[in-house]
Amino acid sequence: MDLSAPPAVLLLAFLPALMWGFTPVIEKRALSDGGTPLQAAFTVVVVDSSVYLVALAVLQDDPFGDLTLGTLAVFAAAGAVGTALGRLAIFAGNARVGASISSAVVSARPLFATALAVGFLGEPLTLPTGLGILVLVLGLGVLSVAKGGDLGGWSGRDLLVPLVAAAAFAVGNVARRWGLSAAEATPLEAVAVNELAALVTLGAYVAVAGRNRVLGRPRRSYLVFAVSGLITAVALLSMFTALSHPEGRIAVVDPLIATAPLFTVVFSWRLLGDLERVTRGVVVGALLVVLGAALVTGGPALLPG
Repeated sequence: MDLSAPPAVLLLAFLPALMWGFTPVIEKRALSDGGTPLQAAFTVVVVDSSVYLVALAVLQDDPFGDLTLGTLAVFAAAGAVGTALGRLAIFAGNARVGASISSAVVSARPLFATALAVGFLGEPLTLPTGLGILVLVLGLGVLSVAKGGDLGGWSGRDLLVPLVAAAAFAVGNVARRWGLSAAEATPLEAVAVNELAALVTLGAYVAVAGRNRVLGRPRRSYLVFAVSGLITAVALLSMFTALSHPEGRIAVVDPLIATAPLFTVVFSWRLLGDLERVTRGVVVGALLVVLGAALVTGGPALLPG
């Protein structure tokens, strides 16, 4: 990875990795104490949407005033798919397989982003990228047989849930980067539209079919998910700011963010001993996924293509 990027970009990309390495751990605790994935996703998006709206009102004189409908549509679509669906799937994956396993699997999102770029945009598949895909798939295979994660046990099919989250996040990230490249939206405007679209999407689902999975849950779980929402608000704004920087290339930003599972493994080992098992296989699988993700997104800067 090209670490010659400005220190500000590196710090802005590293901060979400640390934060998103920690949030699955506290969320796993709340999910195990009676919380639900839909409650978690909805609470998080309510909190961080509120944070962004207040920030826009305070920090910008005319928010959204210079944005075209096309730009708004890009960020709204990214929010509806990459955030609403992705968040719901990642919380469901956390509940099924555990924080350490789910976080690592979700970091496979560069695999799906590359498939989109090669299949629909006609981009070439370089040797480093191909090697990264092989390493990433190997990491997922190791995780599937690592006999770690949730102590209640899980099947290989359960890995499909966080994989759906990875695919959704990949679609969202590609759309957001494309939208930010238009130079019309500030990072704060972009993330606000993204989260508001996710709020509308999840709110509609809750209103139609999911009230019993959001209301009447343990009080502590709402507090934990609200704290996760505040952390997510800071992490997302940091990521968007890094991507909007002139030198904030995905090849630099995404591999750093993808190190989040390594932090999750450490936090899970220290804080979730009664809920999860962190085996050597989990550690090796997480390392392989992170390495594979770095090769896929930053391969040309790491190895000769």
